[in-house]
Amino acid sequence: MFRIRLANEEDSRAIIDFQMKMAMESEGFELDTETLTNGVIAVFRDPQKGKYFVVDHDGKIIASMLLTPEWSDWRNRWILWIQSVYVLPEYRKKGVFRMMYGHAKKLIEDDKDCAGLRLYVDVDNKNALAVYRALGMDGDHYRVFEWMKE
Repeated sequence: MFRIRLANEEDSRAIIDFQMKMAMESEGFELDTETLTNGVIAVFRDPQKGKYFVVDHDGKIIASMLLTPEWSDWRNRWILWIQSVYVLPEYRKKGVFRMMYGHAKKLIEDDKDCAGLRLYVDVDNKNALAVYRALGMDGDHYRVFEWMKE
């Protein structure tokens, strides 16, 4: 049985491990462990940065997701971004992400101060694109551009 819950700082080891794996799987990128560790811990120590959720299966953390807030002046409400999603490979295609998405969507539906959910995905990640479309998400309206300081 899968169970989703709000993560706590004791879960940071699993979340850090998941993020290292995700960066390598999705972009062939090796994250700096110290920077990543400090970034994950920062979320737990400052809840305004976001909230991690983890999925537990028989006492083992098998997935994680970060929800971060963005203020929308157009809507005068918050939009939550789904970020840093990772599901262990052996638990994929078993409804784990669908459950995490449903949990996030319910949080939005129950909060009058929230307007919706967003996420970004690499355009070459065909599996993720198919999953998001199957959940009824619309990826045709916006395109995300970025600039990152080295």
